[in-house]
Amino acid sequence: MNNHNTSILLFDGVCHFCDRSVQFLIRHDHKGIIKFAALQSNKGQELLREHQLSTTDLNSLVFIHGQHYFTKSAAVREICRQLGGKWKLFAVLLKLTPRPLRDTIYDLVAKNRYKWFGQKDQCMIPSKEVRNRFLQ
Repeated sequence: MNNHNTSILLFDGVCHFCDRSVQFLIRHDHKGIIKFAALQSNKGQELLREHQLSTTDLNSLVFIHGQHYFTKSAAVREICRQLGGKWKLFAVLLKLTPRPLRDTIYDLVAKNRYKWFGQKDQCMIPSKEVRNRFLQ
């Protein structure tokens, strides 16, 4: 499944902030290169195991590109890089920021995401128009 051109974002499927982030990416990924799967889904769990990542600690999004994976702020940076255009500039700015600082901010948001943004009872059901971008 993962060739060198495949990009997959694993996200917390019950987090409102994560859901809004996925919707943002769907709107801004004009080439449709990023596929999606909830961390909690069978496919998400399979991909976590494939990359030897925790299947129980769901506090970080995971971005898989080909055979490489990125977590926390490195995932955000790589997503911006993949989007291209003006987002590449944001990726450069993130790269210039020390990773410990970036990850500290990421961890703060991740730890408080349910309190600040809310939590859903179940994963989102994608619309017909974007359903093919979600892995099952």
